[in-house]
Amino acid sequence: MRQNKPKICHFIRHQGGNFSVMTALILPVLLGTAGMAIDATNMVLSKAQLQDATDAAALAVSSRLADKKIDSSAGAEYGKNFVAGRFSGTADAATLTAIKAGTTVSITTTAQGYAGKNFTVAVNSTVGVPLNPLTRLLFGQQVRVSAASKTVSGYGGPKGLSMEVLLDQSGSMAPAQRCTGIPVGTLCLLGKWEDIPGSKAEALKNAATALFDGLDKADPSARFIRTGAISYANGMTGQSAMAWGTAAARSFVAAMPRPVGGTDATNSMDTAIKNIAANVNATDTESVEHKKKQNDAAERIIVLMTDGEMTGNSDQWDSTIDSNVRKKCTAAKDAGIRMYTVAFMAPDNGKSLLRFCASGDANYFEPNTMDGLVSAFATIADSATRQPSRLTN
Repeated sequence: MRQNKPKICHFIRHQGGNFSVMTALILPVLLGTAGMAIDATNMVLSKAQLQDATDAAALAVSSRLADKKIDSSAGAEYGKNFVAGRFSGTADAATLTAIKAGTTVSITTTAQGYAGKNFTVAVNSTVGVPLNPLTRLLFGQQVRVSAASKTVSGYGGPKGLSMEVLLDQSGSMAPAQRCTGIPVGTLCLLGKWEDIPGSKAEALKNAATALFDGLDKADPSARFIRTGAISYANGMTGQSAMAWGTAAARSFVAAMPRPVGGTDATNSMDTAIKNIAANVNATDTESVEHKKKQNDAAERIIVLMTDGEMTGNSDQWDSTIDSNVRKKCTAAKDAGIRMYTVAFMAPDNGKSLLRFCASGDANYFEPNTMDGLVSAFATIADSATRQPSRLTN
């Protein structure tokens, strides 16, 4: 034993091979740590991707419900397919099936304001993230990450709505004419001049009808919506006072005379702003009228339409008038009025002005056909009475 003792001490003190021993001990730890770091990164990325998928699905379901393209019974299946579809480029069929199975879509519908509905959509989903072999020893084959999203949307609403509709009645809107007899210059011998059907003015009246029809559909009892209409050429040519429903505005538009003159919307914009803008004390006419029917915080909207550019009494674009109208549009938006604009077959200066006046790209319309003009006004009615889809989580 004493003879072996020096050998044992030498073995203990000897440092040869220590690196191999330490490597053998530390390498599994290093590999495990690296594997866990990779798995952690994968989990973070997977959760972010899943959150993006549930957010998008909730917004998609809400938007389609608000647009009346699907109902609540179809919305749940649509949402599940939407979430799974976001992974279709990176996951196999079995994984997509599992993602769909791990997704729930809850839709709550409540009555809302003027013949409308409010939708709350909640989307919850989980997805499994596979782990590397070393991490599996501690946590199993995979870990599950989850995401949840909630949105609200709807059409109609508890708030009231006051809308002024400004319509261009300048000469460029007038219908072409034909002589029923013998045309001689400006004379029509043995006959008379009559308007040719299919004019811009006729299309505008049809478009206004589509707008009013949409508002009446949202508020058939005329309890929430007030409307007024203003016609203008090189100045304001007439107006229908703000009133409940659309009857008065309809009658005014139907009776508008044959268009004539140049184009200047300055006074019309100023009048519209004064008619519907709210004041800080809520003593303005529109606030008072809405409060009578318990419509608090009524929204204010101006629809501005033209087929031309600001010319005043001339036939040439006037930069000063254009600038004045822009100032009125800015004042309207600063007063909390939402601006919709329609540039109907308008030249570039007219398009530029109305694009500036609109409250956003979605509020600007540029129809180049008469059917397009009608469609634009119908879309405005739908947009004005529909709540935007928004995430709430």
